[in-house]
Amino acid sequence: MPEWVTVARTGDLPEGEMIGATVGGRELLVANVDGQYHAIGSVCTHEGGPLADGDLYGSTVTCPWHGSQFSVETGEVEMGPAAEPEPVYDVRVEGDEIQVAEPEATA
Repeated sequence: MPEWVTVARTGDLPEGEMIGATVGGRELLVANVDGQYHAIGSVCTHEGGPLADGDLYGSTVTCPWHGSQFSVETGEVEMGPAAEPEPVYDVRVEGDEIQVAEPEATA
C-alpha cells in the first residue's frame, strides 16, 4: 500500500501549470493538463536539468537547459537530446489535496 504525500491543493495548480515537489527524496514535477494531474521525475535524464523550471505546452514539458521534451502523462521523450524517459508517479486527488504516491525505495 503506497504512502500518499500531499504536494499541493487543487486551487494552487490551475490548468496548464506545473510545480516542483520533493517526495520520498526525489524531485518531481506535478502538472495539471486539462484538469488531470500528472507527476513525472523533474531531473532531466539528459544532463540533470530542472524540468519543473521549464515550460509546459499542452502535455509536453521542455527542459530549460538543452530543450529535451517529455510527456508529463507518460514520461516518454518527445524530443532529444535526452534518450531516456522520466519515471512516472501515481497521482490522486483527495478532497482538494493533490497527492503523489511516495516512490518505493531502491536498493
